[in-house]
Amino acid sequence: MNFQQLRSIREACRCGYNLTEVANVLYTSQPGVSRQIREVEEELGVDIFERNGKRLTGLTEPGKGILPIIERLLLEAENLRQAGNDYSDQARGTLAIATTHTQARYVLPKVVQQFRLAFPEVRIALQQSAPEHIAEWVLSGKADIGIATEGLSAFKDLVSFPCYEWNHVVVVPDGHPLLAHAELSLEDLAKFPLITYDVGFTGRGHIDDAFKRAGLRTDIVLTAMDSDVIQQYVALGLGVGLVASMAIESGNENQRAQGLRTISASHLFQSNVTRLAVRRGAYLRAYTYDFIQKFAPDLSREDIRAALAEQEI
Repeated sequence: MNFQQLRSIREACRCGYNLTEVANVLYTSQPGVSRQIREVEEELGVDIFERNGKRLTGLTEPGKGILPIIERLLLEAENLRQAGNDYSDQARGTLAIATTHTQARYVLPKVVQQFRLAFPEVRIALQQSAPEHIAEWVLSGKADIGIATEGLSAFKDLVSFPCYEWNHVVVVPDGHPLLAHAELSLEDLAKFPLITYDVGFTGRGHIDDAFKRAGLRTDIVLTAMDSDVIQQYVALGLGVGLVASMAIESGNENQRAQGLRTISASHLFQSNVTRLAVRRGAYLRAYTYDFIQKFAPDLSREDIRAALAEQEI
């Protein structure tokens, strides 16, 4: 058997058993994919996939045991290639980073700038999406690193590291009644229409949990993935904004230009932890370690390697 045959089996599972999609991913033909899968099954003497006619419908019991082995073989093949690249040219390559808009817009620019100064020959591919997609991209190898606040720690095949804590802040137009309060309460906020992040983004879960525990109903009139968008609609008077603190810290000039003011909400909502994740068992190139340490200076290479080793046990 060969790696292309193994890739056909892996991609068949990833593509929901749609061989047309597998053929597109692997830049080959559908009959070619079917043949490669059959050749492996014949060599092993078992059916890996259940079938309805010519269509694949799922994994057989032997297939469920075989797939993780195939995943490991392909991961180690990729690790071997990465190790060769690392030793042959340690300062050249591509670093693919999957992250949310908030991280890409407000946190990563300074880190990327520092990294580019240290590794000018490394190209950076920045991909933005929802946390669940970020995790999928890292697991599939489409991204080397994933950065998000929610979701990454839920995947057993990812090794995730806590990087920093942050809180939400309240954003209102200048002159808003909430500015008169010495200390805001959840009851105060619940009296106004709210504008905040989509479910699953940028600590939204902690916002919902706080109001739920207090037994308060909220009127969330608009949600978005982008902190700038949220603040824009607050400036238009549509509601009170709940945004990430780093969006305010990085955009004070823009905020003043829009006539917006901020109010601390650290006592209202649980602190959020932004995490960085890599695929368990993946070979990390030297510059990948460097990027991680620039993003999370408290992490040493020994910390990272120890966490990787601990996860593999």
